[in-house]
Amino acid sequence: MATSLSHTSTFFSPTTTATAAITTTGTFSYLKLPKTLPHKPLSIIHCSHNGSTYIPNHIQDPNRIRILDTTLRDGEQAPGASMNPNQKLAIAHQLAKLGVDIIEAGFPASNKSDLETVKLVAKVVGNNNSNDGRWIPVICCLARCNKNDIDKAWEGVKYAKFPRIHIFLATSEIHMKYKLKMTKEQVVEKARTMVAYARSLGCNDVQFSPEDAGRSEREFLYEVLGEAIKAGATTLCIPDTVGYNWPREFGQLITDIKANTPGVKNVVVSTHCHNDLGLATANTLEGAYMGARQLEVTINGIGERAGNASLEEVVMAIKSKGELLGGLYTGIDTRHIGMTSKMVEDYSGMRVQPHKPIVGANAFAHESGIHQDGVLKNKSTYEIMSPEDIGIHRSNEAGLTLGKLSGRHALKAKFYELGYTFDGNELNELFLRFKSLAETKKVITDKDLIALVSDQSFRATCNQG
Repeated sequence: MATSLSHTSTFFSPTTTATAAITTTGTFSYLKLPKTLPHKPLSIIHCSHNGSTYIPNHIQDPNRIRILDTTLRDGEQAPGASMNPNQKLAIAHQLAKLGVDIIEAGFPASNKSDLETVKLVAKVVGNNNSNDGRWIPVICCLARCNKNDIDKAWEGVKYAKFPRIHIFLATSEIHMKYKLKMTKEQVVEKARTMVAYARSLGCNDVQFSPEDAGRSEREFLYEVLGEAIKAGATTLCIPDTVGYNWPREFGQLITDIKANTPGVKNVVVSTHCHNDLGLATANTLEGAYMGARQLEVTINGIGERAGNASLEEVVMAIKSKGELLGGLYTGIDTRHIGMTSKMVEDYSGMRVQPHKPIVGANAFAHESGIHQDGVLKNKSTYEIMSPEDIGIHRSNEAGLTLGKLSGRHALKAKFYELGYTFDGNELNELFLRFKSLAETKKVITDKDLIALVSDQSFRATCNQG
């Protein structure tokens, strides 16, 4: 829903020290630009559902976190996760409904299908053609640091109301030596010229990523990033490409970049963490705590090798622990997480393991008798969030799963849910027979319980006879 605002603020272009005044009235923002800007002006985009105005290289509220979802790009790079254009479009619509700030829709230079898909997403979702008039996300796509890739990327995203090109170039010694076969000087020059080239096409929103930043030499990293800023980059993405860092290490990397990169105050710093050591979510949160204000994630954490930082884990951690993270928050409507997760699972074929945090089948299920007793008395004893928070509705209110570890209280509650009331000896006898059955079955279903009640009634009738 649009929020009425009226204020004036300023921002800095990464290529000049001149300021520009922003006047926002109603839903739209207007910009008075100095004549000295060497690039096409940075566009002032729109008011989001939480009332903030999007400026490519600046976030007005220092506690506001932008979410870039790369399910359609990095997520699809997971082996076996291929999706067709219509499925990707449906997911993009759902991501817009979820409130994702930026959708990375693909890698157009990789194949013709990806180019056409990016165009489709840009034209439809990127222009609010069926998003219920609420939220227009930035549409982004990936490009290697060469003109052909950047041309293809611009061909794909230019149809969006708010397009972004994401350029990457490796900066770690191992990548430069064995993959790129380039010197440091060549990498700096390539980064500078290609960011400038992307801006010259008319793209006001250019993201630059130093691939394998987590293993890159610090001083060289500052130099490359500084040159990218001078050339017109609006966002710097800091990737832990191979999931090598651990939280303290990655947080320090973000701190060092913010302290030592020339011009970094005039851009948004982002994280992009992989999960090879199971630390992607932790590293992402630590990066945010240390000053990153864009976080790159995928639905269900799918992606290359062991996957990416999971949107649902990152967002719900911020929602649950935002105050401890310094008051950070996102614009995500978490009530759509469950549906989005299921859609990505179905379309990608990448099944969510039952114990997956937030969206796994067991995430809000309780089988242990001690846990079940606590949840029946007060859900917060064993649940730090509600399934309704992410749009999931359980078949039973307390999330009880009956098995060999369940206790009498849970069994009694389940019987009551099915319309039966048992106490005393009758409940004790049913519980003994339930435990006997549970030794042979992993999960006891409603049909099993009804059968136990019927059998008990039959036994009671026979005994009376």
